[in-house]
Amino acid sequence: MTLETFGIFIAAGAAIGFCMGCTGIGGGSLMMPVLLFMGIPSQVAVGTDLLYASITKCSAVVSHQRQRNIDWKTVAFLLLGSIPASLLTLFVLRHLQAEGGISDALITRSLGALLVLTAVTLIFRARLYRWANAHGSVLLRHATTLSVLTGLFLGICVTLSSVGAGVIGTALLMLIYAQYPSRHIVGTDIAHAVPLTFVAGSGHMFMGGIDWFLLCALLIGSVPAVYFGASMARRMPDKLLRGVLTVILLGMGLHYLWPL
Repeated sequence: MTLETFGIFIAAGAAIGFCMGCTGIGGGSLMMPVLLFMGIPSQVAVGTDLLYASITKCSAVVSHQRQRNIDWKTVAFLLLGSIPASLLTLFVLRHLQAEGGISDALITRSLGALLVLTAVTLIFRARLYRWANAHGSVLLRHATTLSVLTGLFLGICVTLSSVGAGVIGTALLMLIYAQYPSRHIVGTDIAHAVPLTFVAGSGHMFMGGIDWFLLCALLIGSVPAVYFGASMARRMPDKLLRGVLTVILLGMGLHYLWPL
């Protein structure tokens, strides 16, 4: 990687970090398409993005824990589903990798489907929450089972594409635990995402799916940009930014589902 390329990836990390800080939309759904667009092989992009997510979310976990926003019991149930699902998905990807190239198509199609799902979740989020509030007592009675199943779903999605632990994970938890304050949902989702992305990223690392120089460049650019974006969030047109990002995610998702 040349110095010029390193600088380009720092700038990309800064731009995505700023968007994350302003809108709260997850880095995976923004980072993966950018890395693929910049020519990074799909498996390297997924593995690098997963470890990037694990590292950047650690400070958020510490902050949420200090504010007691994390329900560790729910985190445990989520991990009960997500870690085995992640390991099984890594095993399948390893097998497909040995067959030659099939895993690349699987990763890009999965990314497309999850980007579309992320965009749809953002569009209909308010309606989903209203439905959850109306049926909260029924969902809460099955919260343990639903949490494990949610973890299983996220484990597969995140390991395949690095997308899902942010917007989708938060939305699913808000459906199950509609009576919880939103800050507790966000804190619990982030606390679950750190070990999941670390396990999934480590699996991709052992399959040769990590670019360490790329990871360093993304971290150098994004870490300060996230804090800057968060400090600017009140001055930014949040609804407009979320609307633009939603359209972009939907467009990219459709592109990866049905490439021209």
